[in-house]
Amino acid sequence: MSDPLHRTPPTPAATIKEVAREAGVSVATVSRVFNEKGPVRDDTRQRIQEVATRLGYSPNAAARSLSTRKTGTIGVLLPDLYGEFFSEVIRGLDLAARRSGYHILVSSSHSDRSEVEAVLRALRGRVDGLIVMSPEADARALQANLPGTLPIVLLNTRVEGSAFDSINLDNYGGASAMIRHLAGLGHRRIAYLKGPAGNNDALERLAGYRDALRSLSAEPVELEGDFSELSGDRAGREILGMSPRPTAVFAANDAMAIGLLHAFQKAGVRVPEDITVVGFDDIPIARFLTPPLTTVGVAIADLGARAIQRLLEVMESGEAQESQHAVLPTTLVVRGSCGAASSTSSDIPSRRSV
Repeated sequence: MSDPLHRTPPTPAATIKEVAREAGVSVATVSRVFNEKGPVRDDTRQRIQEVATRLGYSPNAAARSLSTRKTGTIGVLLPDLYGEFFSEVIRGLDLAARRSGYHILVSSSHSDRSEVEAVLRALRGRVDGLIVMSPEADARALQANLPGTLPIVLLNTRVEGSAFDSINLDNYGGASAMIRHLAGLGHRRIAYLKGPAGNNDALERLAGYRDALRSLSAEPVELEGDFSELSGDRAGREILGMSPRPTAVFAANDAMAIGLLHAFQKAGVRVPEDITVVGFDDIPIARFLTPPLTTVGVAIADLGARAIQRLLEVMESGEAQESQHAVLPTTLVVRGSCGAASSTSSDIPSRRSV
């Protein structure tokens, strides 16, 4: 009986010299084929590839990067990897990168400034370009921990100055448009569940809420949140104890709106009959909730794809370019949680042009 713990030693991988000898060419010719640099006759290229396949040769990625000075990898720094929003961002990044022959290397800063700098140092020399989506990142951290020649695109990250390309959302316009929508439904006591302190998206959405309420001569009702479902549930229980109770609650993201729905449903408070709940982001599950969630829509996967597209443009230019700064518009997605008749997404006028 064979020993189940016995394993046949793996066959050693073929070397580039063995491929060259078998194909009857020089090592330099094999190198040109796999690095796609320099002229090689079609019949010679085909013969080398056939020999490499038969011998099981795989070019060493590290050695190849030394000769081409390219890794074929794009770095991505996110504040967190949890939740549907970041899953959609990563999906958009990955699809766009793979279409252009790149892989992505994703890391999280866990919303910690020292971790941001540690991740940046770890990525040095391992990526051809970098996408940064982190509220803790700043110009000093980027310049101190990365080569000055590394192409960088900031995604929803506010950094002083204009040295880096950036793509941001019109958070302010989206939030103020949602308040106007709720006011149009007759709401005047509208509570707002805030995002984490120091988060740029949260601050811009809060400003949109406050300015829109001020234009309606309505008093703000603000509750603390951190973008998590748990903080939404906690805020929902706080709202249930208020007198008078708000007639509508605007959560700074959909995850917190889900927590609000849970708290209200558990207490027997009907949405939207007794209270309206709306969110921000339009994560995929929002349309499948009970009731379906009215929200400010963000093309989340497209946000990642746009960042990859711009980064590749910078990488392929090979020379310094004037940085570009884009602001993507949001959309109002009306569903059952606000009590209005559902409609297709309609464009929200952007406060700033792209």
